Amino acid sequence: MNQQTLERFDMKAPPMHTAWYLRPLTHVLSAPDVLFHRTKIKKTRMEGLKPPYLLLCNHNAFFDFKVAMMAIYPHCANPIVAIDGFIGREWLLRKVGCICKRKFTSDMMLVKQIIKVIENGDICMIYPEARYSLCGTTAVLPASLGSLCKLLKVPVVTLICHGHHIDSPFWNLHKRGIKPTEAEMTVLFTPEELAAASKEAINERLVSAFQYDDYAWQKERGIRVTYPKRAEGLEKVLYQCRHCGAEYRMASRGTELFCRACGKTWQYTELGELQDEKETLRIPDWYEWERANVKKEVEAGLYDSGELPVTVRSLPNAKRFILLGEGKLRHSMDGFSVRGVDADGDPFEMLKPVPSLYSCHIEYEYLGKFGDCVDLNTLEDTWYIYPHDCDFAVTKMALATEELYQKWRRDSGKPNPPGLA
Repeated sequence: MNQQTLERFDMKAPPMHTAWYLRPLTHVLSAPDVLFHRTKIKKTRMEGLKPPYLLLCNHNAFFDFKVAMMAIYPHCANPIVAIDGFIGREWLLRKVGCICKRKFTSDMMLVKQIIKVIENGDICMIYPEARYSLCGTTAVLPASLGSLCKLLKVPVVTLICHGHHIDSPFWNLHKRGIKPTEAEMTVLFTPEELAAASKEAINERLVSAFQYDDYAWQKERGIRVTYPKRAEGLEKVLYQCRHCGAEYRMASRGTELFCRACGKTWQYTELGELQDEKETLRIPDWYEWERANVKKEVEAGLYDSGELPVTVRSLPNAKRFILLGEGKLRHSMDGFSVRGVDADGDPFEMLKPVPSLYSCHIEYEYLGKFGDCVDLNTLEDTWYIYPHDCDFAVTKMALATEELYQKWRRDSGKPNPPGLA
């Protein structure tokens, strides 16, 4: 396969105003779900606010987008959307104002697109966590946010939704019908406040505004999830046993999470907690325990996935995935390396050294047929990389990517404050 001749997505096409005949559609398609969930949107300092402004939203489920559409009504927005969201519907997404992004790449063209949105007098909608939260808590934010806010010189608004992860967690997308859900829409900075604040101060307030915990929210409100298979898929996130420490041996069935190595079992309660005969555990706390263990490996210089057999699918444009071929993936102290040979016998390779990635995008059972994967990007291509026939957890790779980057920052003498990358 000659990768040089493949058609590439046009990242330079200017952002559009939402087409007039599609403006009502974005709200009509969003309203039924928002009404079903009886979503309560609390607005603070929003009196008299009109576009243009920057809207920063947290990210737990596709429902986030529908709530945002209703929150900004009667206005429309230009959302930043990952390229896989454009597959088979590029014309429509461009017409409603969407802007394409390849995840976790340094893309100056995107900055130009955002500036154009503001010059057009529109709302630029960004999900700065750049992926669904794995366990209903805040993901790392890019340190460039403060600089972007200073550059645009328009109001900065945050939209933080609560309950969307509980309704449809990333590790099992079956909707639970949670109601009511909640959202908080706040003018965090006016242009005058931006001018008076340093980018560091802006980042600090953004990190504070983005603190959320859907499991704490659920427990505080006594919201019960009665879905009989509510634990299934949780082992994707909680891949390491809290009892014996074994990795990649966790499994689930119905309302149970259990370890195939030691036999330990936890019940996933209707209130979103894990219970055994002795204690009650919170899912975010278990996840952070795994992170701490990964950090120890990284600090000791021992982190290494080994070479894993993988299938690689490429997404150079928004038409369809292209089967690139079979290869080997390694994630180590040096970062990611992917190497293989396509069906024509031509080699392919992608290297992502530690300084190039502060986080990475992962998927669980992507499209319901390909399995778990890591998504790595260049400015011209996106590879979905599927390990197979081996022990692995893409969750551990995501945690390790963040911890490797933070170690590199510390070793370079430029550590970031907590919550930033």
